[in-house]
Amino acid sequence: MFSPAPVPRGVIEEAILAAGSAPSGANHQPWHFAVVTSPELKARIRVEAEKEEAAFYAGKAGAEWLAALAPLGTDPDKGFLEVAPYLIVVFGQRRGGIEPGESKQNYYVTESVGIACGLMLACLHRAGLATLTHTPSPMGFLRTLCGRPADEKAVMVIVTGLPAGDAVVPDYALRKKPLEQITSWL
Repeated sequence: MFSPAPVPRGVIEEAILAAGSAPSGANHQPWHFAVVTSPELKARIRVEAEKEEAAFYAGKAGAEWLAALAPLGTDPDKGFLEVAPYLIVVFGQRRGGIEPGESKQNYYVTESVGIACGLMLACLHRAGLATLTHTPSPMGFLRTLCGRPADEKAVMVIVTGLPAGDAVVPDYALRKKPLEQITSWL
């Protein structure tokens, strides 16, 4: 539940700079952040994402997964993709390197991109923005729509903006495990 109200580009740039400071395998920084603001492109992303989501909710996910999602109230409608002012499509790069044009093997791509996304989410939250990680599967359409090369793979879409005035967070989403359940002191 996002507001279409604009968010200064500088806020998003700072979050990307924070993400870009993440540690990474061999310091190759195997990520690319495609920031989508175009209403036309957001609409196309929504159409393609909803195709994947329709199949997912029609049974591709399996009964157990759908039951796990039920308390969150998610469904195939992804209208938020057109409402939020920013969609940040995060790509992992199998090849690259720190210098422009390099084509070296990247290492620990999944882990490195995950850390970068975590930093970005924390930065966006600290800036007072709402976020939603969206992971339609498969995500190959995002590479095509964002004009990214074949050796990149979309990892997630970080939807961000101000929360809508009537936004609600499901109680189930607010349930977090306590410290003693997520920690072992050895």
